[in-house]
Amino acid sequence: MDSAAPYLTGHAAPSASGSVFGPVTGIIHAVGWVITYWYVLMAAAVVGWVVSEMVVRCLARKASAERMALELVPSRHFAPGLEEIFRRGVQLARASTSMPWWAPRRAKAVQIRLRADGSAPLRYRIEGPAGGERLLSITPFGPAVTVHRARPLVDKPREHVVRAEFILRGKPTAPLREVPLDPDPLQPLVDAVCDLRAELGDLAEIRLDIQRAPKWALRARRLQLMTDARRRERREAQRAARWMRQDADGIEDSLAWQLQQLLGGRQGGGGRRLVMPPVPRRVDPQDALGKLAEDDHLVRVQLLVLCASNTEGRAQARLAQLQAAFDVFGGGSRWAMRGVRVGPWRFGADRWPSRRGFERRWALGHCRPPRPNWVRLDELTGLLKPPTVHCRLPLLAGDLPTFEFENPELLLQGIYRGPDGRRRLVATHAAETLFEVGVGKAGGGKTERALAQAIGWAHAGGGLMFVDPHRDSWPRALPFLAHDALMQRIALIDLNANGPAPQVSSWNPIGMHQGQTAHEVVEATADAFASALGWDDATAPRALTILTAALAVLIAVNQAACHAGRPEDQATVFHVRALLTDPAFRAAALAGVQGRLDEETRSWWQTVFPTLPVDSFAVVLNPIARLAANPVTRAFLGQPAGRYNIRAAMDTKMIVWVCPGGNGPTDRLITALLARDLLRAVRSRRDTPEEKRVPFRPYFDELITLTGAAPETIASMFEDFRKYRVHVHGMTQLLARLPLPVRLSLVQNASTLASTAGSQSALAPITAEWGDQPGPDVVAALDRFEHYMSLTIHGRRIGPVRISGPHLDDVFADHARPRHAAALERAAQAKAGAAPLDQLTARATDQLGRVGDFLAQLAPTTPPAGRLQKKGYQ
Repeated sequence: MDSAAPYLTGHAAPSASGSVFGPVTGIIHAVGWVITYWYVLMAAAVVGWVVSEMVVRCLARKASAERMALELVPSRHFAPGLEEIFRRGVQLARASTSMPWWAPRRAKAVQIRLRADGSAPLRYRIEGPAGGERLLSITPFGPAVTVHRARPLVDKPREHVVRAEFILRGKPTAPLREVPLDPDPLQPLVDAVCDLRAELGDLAEIRLDIQRAPKWALRARRLQLMTDARRRERREAQRAARWMRQDADGIEDSLAWQLQQLLGGRQGGGGRRLVMPPVPRRVDPQDALGKLAEDDHLVRVQLLVLCASNTEGRAQARLAQLQAAFDVFGGGSRWAMRGVRVGPWRFGADRWPSRRGFERRWALGHCRPPRPNWVRLDELTGLLKPPTVHCRLPLLAGDLPTFEFENPELLLQGIYRGPDGRRRLVATHAAETLFEVGVGKAGGGKTERALAQAIGWAHAGGGLMFVDPHRDSWPRALPFLAHDALMQRIALIDLNANGPAPQVSSWNPIGMHQGQTAHEVVEATADAFASALGWDDATAPRALTILTAALAVLIAVNQAACHAGRPEDQATVFHVRALLTDPAFRAAALAGVQGRLDEETRSWWQTVFPTLPVDSFAVVLNPIARLAANPVTRAFLGQPAGRYNIRAAMDTKMIVWVCPGGNGPTDRLITALLARDLLRAVRSRRDTPEEKRVPFRPYFDELITLTGAAPETIASMFEDFRKYRVHVHGMTQLLARLPLPVRLSLVQNASTLASTAGSQSALAPITAEWGDQPGPDVVAALDRFEHYMSLTIHGRRIGPVRISGPHLDDVFADHARPRHAAALERAAQAKAGAAPLDQLTARATDQLGRVGDFLAQLAPTTPPAGRLQKKGYQ
């Protein structure tokens, strides 16, 4: 009865099957609920993803606000090695992790920005975490690259903007092509932006983000690659086995096989041949993983490009050029533009839905490539450094200003042909163009370029002096200077005496009517004779002493004449002969200026001069006799109060054309006198405050001729004139023919160094200053009017760059006034006080008598005269 109780009460005992099916039933019920209410889980997942994404974006934006920017400016001779570039890449990868612990991975990146906007050919910037600034500021490139903190860049809105994102296509484990350092790997990118025009709003910018590769993603990718490699190997093994079985079956079923079996007596024995299938080969991780096999120096990159312009079509064309430039880096893998092309449209970073993400990453510097663009640092060699010496950079308007007519701040240099074929007149800033040197063979275009520069400077209101021993430059420049605004500023000093009734100007080197300082005039005149004749204290001390003493007396006479209001009674250099050989004239002169001479000079005339033999005067009188024998030089130097006054010309912005007339001994002496007087006049500007000194530009054509007369004087000009705002421009056929002091001073201080074609040996000293880039063989092959020149812009040397010399008939065609040329020549001669040659010669002959009459009337006790007011051209 007891055993039947459970059955009587109606309760069933738990079974083993019930305990098993209970969890299964729960799982089934849970699955059913999920299937029924899937939208609840989906909504919860979406909400969770949205919330987490908002939090991550907020943290990433906060981390991006703490970024810093550095700009790297390479020197002209920047030539890094592979090891230096690789070390820089390691620095960049390390700096990408210099973020707070809470910063999301997308914000942990360092960005390289290559930018062309018209301010520079290609600006190179590094942007990254503020914590990595110290690490990034000290580069392995050394002093060849200047690193400074960069300000944020603000772009004006452009009308047309295109965007692109480049991703790695091809075999994911294959590297990019190894690009050599010479030529620079950046050259294709520079060439793509070389025709950028800032005035049209052109802009091109490339951003390369670098960050450490995520370890978990890298392991997953390796596992996937190894799995795929093993699957391919098994598939290949299976395919090979299948083909082997098919081949074996075909052989056994063939007539030849059956005949072989019959003849061999083995028919019907053993069945078919056993075929051993090939075993799958072991997959080598190095072959399967390629560049992903090792963790070291593996980074993830993101490449974004933006091009803009205010002109339709230019931004799209620029992007196509950059796309072609990136093809240079293509190898086993390549850079390809992300997106899909459908007919004429391309759906990529410029269209929905990718555009918004592109703009967010562009603005914040986040690195979120759509696919794992993993590369090794040595694949990015070309992008990890600024442009090197092997990169050919274009000249932009910001690098070399465009010449503007009548702009006194610019100095014409020539015509630059851009990469796009456009030609523009280029210039340097007048304030920093201190000295210029032009070298090249005769007829190569040196003088033509100097004339164009001088004419442009004259029309801008500047003063200049053009010294041409051969006079060819004057008729060439005449039509372009024949303007009413210039006629009153031009003076012609022409000693060639051309025509049936030649006109000659006049100058008294020892005249005191223009307010010069007596001892400066004595020194300048004596030094001019010494320079032209090769005198010095070792070879001709007596000649120097005699000439200096004679000049001191004659200048004292001239001071007395000017003080008495009789400048027409002044003595000239030709009175040195009378002073040394005519006792009556000497006695009258010494008596008339007794109170104006210092004690040492009076003592020399009283004690030393009487002891000198007569033949000791010959060395002094000989050059003066040669000057007197030439009617032109006698007329030019024999006037008591000449009109030539280079100090007044400098201060009043005059245009003075000086044509000495040749390169003979007499001409060299005239040139030496003029050069030394110019040096004296420039140094006399120390009496004027620096800010009030008017800029003045002497142009010296045929430096070989001029320096033959006054080498030390010309050298001193290139050394001293900058202080007085006088800037010399010199031209010569052969640099080696110049005296060593002139050559050294000239090359050392040249702001602009230009060369036309010539022999390689003659051009070698010039190209050596450029580091033989280009070499003498390249410069020697230039066409006529073509120049290579190095220029100074904002204190930085530009070039050497190839520039076409300006031709007057082209550049200043609109300013030619050939019908007014004769009027200008007459006005220029009148401004210089030119008079008929025979009239001036007669006056010079009679001057000795006038000076003698004045000395006879001069009282010995005449007090010394004060300095007179300076007079210029009137």
